Amino acid sequence: MRGTNTPARAALGRPPALLVVPAVLAATFLIVPLVALVVDTPWGNLWSLLRTTEVREALRLSALTSALTVVICVLVGTPLAWLLARVDFPGRALVRALVVVPLVLPPVVAGVALASALGRNGLIGGPLRDLTGTTIPFTTAAVVISHAFVALPFFVLAVEGAFRSTGAGLDAVAATLGAGRWTTFRRVTLPLALPGLLAGCALAWARSLGVFGATITFAGNFPGTTQTMPSLIYTELQGDVEVARTLSLILLLVSVLVLGALRERWLRVP
Repeated sequence: MRGTNTPARAALGRPPALLVVPAVLAATFLIVPLVALVVDTPWGNLWSLLRTTEVREALRLSALTSALTVVICVLVGTPLAWLLARVDFPGRALVRALVVVPLVLPPVVAGVALASALGRNGLIGGPLRDLTGTTIPFTTAAVVISHAFVALPFFVLAVEGAFRSTGAGLDAVAATLGAGRWTTFRRVTLPLALPGLLAGCALAWARSLGVFGATITFAGNFPGTTQTMPSLIYTELQGDVEVARTLSLILLLVSVLVLGALRERWLRVP
């Protein structure tokens, strides 16, 4: 397939400099900071740093909360994605728009919004405290909620796209054969959209690992309880920049691994 396109591409001539130059500048702008981080990181300290209690606790908490975030995304995000992709209902466009809002919301604003809803005196948090004596802010649960609030839109958009790509026609065929909507979803729609769902899980997990603003605003930065890797990096930046760089490198490597896992879905070259 690629070979047949070569003569046609050659006939187009050389790429114009007005496009090549800004393209090179954009690529350089994105790549150089990553290369600088890799070069400036003291690799010799990486293993010893990973063995410290503080880093292990932050890694453990980040792994735990990001895994729980993915579980939440799958349990509630998959039905939401299916609803947006398959069901016509009044206000669907508005619901989709509101679901996307956390994608563009400043992280600190996301944390303030969560505190307004789930804080000690929040819209939901106040009655919850009065009824049960339970408060959510500055707990590990608050970290998970912060991560889910930021990561869920990424998951929903990825899975909704997967549901749409499978086409609603197969649902109609299954219905003519006597299958209900739940059976159709379980036996037809979900298996066909499984690659997109897995991609959404990877994307939500990676996004969860990098959440900082919403977490530190709503959950705080307490070692062993709410201090995730991004929060620890922020703390170390105030004292030891080399440690902060090493911790940043760890998250960079994780991001590269996730991107590699998604390469077949989003990085294929036609």
